[in-house]
Amino acid sequence: MDKYVTGAVIRRLRENKKMTQEELAQKIYVSSKAISKWETGQGLPDISLLEPLAKALDISVIELFAGESVQNRNRAFNMHQVHFYVCPVCGNIIQATGEAVISCCGISLPPVQAEEQDDDHVVHVEQIEDEHYVIADHPMTKEHFLSFFAAVSDQGVQLVKLYPEGNADARFKINRVKWIYSYCNRHGMFRIKL
Repeated sequence: MDKYVTGAVIRRLRENKKMTQEELAQKIYVSSKAISKWETGQGLPDISLLEPLAKALDISVIELFAGESVQNRNRAFNMHQVHFYVCPVCGNIIQATGEAVISCCGISLPPVQAEEQDDDHVVHVEQIEDEHYVIADHPMTKEHFLSFFAAVSDQGVQLVKLYPEGNADARFKINRVKWIYSYCNRHGMFRIKL
């Protein structure tokens, strides 16, 4: 993690739960003086207390580090709420259908922001029977490559992982697909509307 939980965060989260310092202290088996010290910046909770502290505040440890809880109010799939997260360490791709706090390889991941495709990241889409055939004229070397293609419809997401030195193409069931996303390991994510 690149930052530690602060006293101001603990206080805000505790007050949001309408808890006193004493009530929080009892839940995590510390003194109310310890809570007071944390909240006034005179000390920090020991790392062994982070998980119980997060549990007492009804949030995850990652949310505690971020300083806020994440409330996903999106109760149904909405293609405009799709977020992709890509780990720069291992290349893991995580897709969420709403707001989330995502961590991989010990780091918090921000959602990747998609841009409209540019001249260096042109994706061609051709309909072949009941599929979209997606292809890109893009380098696929070990240093510079497309990591994945994704097709997003109002019914969900189809994702195809690509690999260096492989082909930059994929097939997706047409299934009301509205957006095609591609992710370049050097330049980020691009999208086209169908």
